Amino acid sequence: MAEELKKEQDTSSHLERMKKNLEVTVKDLQHRLDEAENLAMKGGKKQLQKLESRVRELETEVEAEQRRGVDAVKGVRKYERRVKELTYQTEEDKKNVGRLQDLVDKLQMKVKAYKRHSEEAVSH
Repeated sequence: MAEELKKEQDTSSHLERMKKNLEVTVKDLQHRLDEAENLAMKGGKKQLQKLESRVRELETEVEAEQRRGVDAVKGVRKYERRVKELTYQTEEDKKNVGRLQDLVDKLQMKVKAYKRHSEEAVSH
């Protein structure tokens, strides 16, 4: 359980790093787009078109990464629920084991008492 939780936490922090990297990429692309617009004003229309195409490609990549991030978060939540369920079940199992051990102890005491009575009856 702890291993699963650790794995999911690692995945979550990895996704957070990816998100920050993507945000930096988006800022960089915005900067490049601004530069491209300046070039276009000076007659660099082809360069602008190339950069706009690249921006669209990167935006598509960002969207795909965001979808993967959302899926990963859903997976983390699913595993967190599973960990809670397993923790609850473990606690219930411990309670049941405790009750069964109490019952075994009581039955062993009864067996000893019956044995003692039996031995006393035989000796009298």
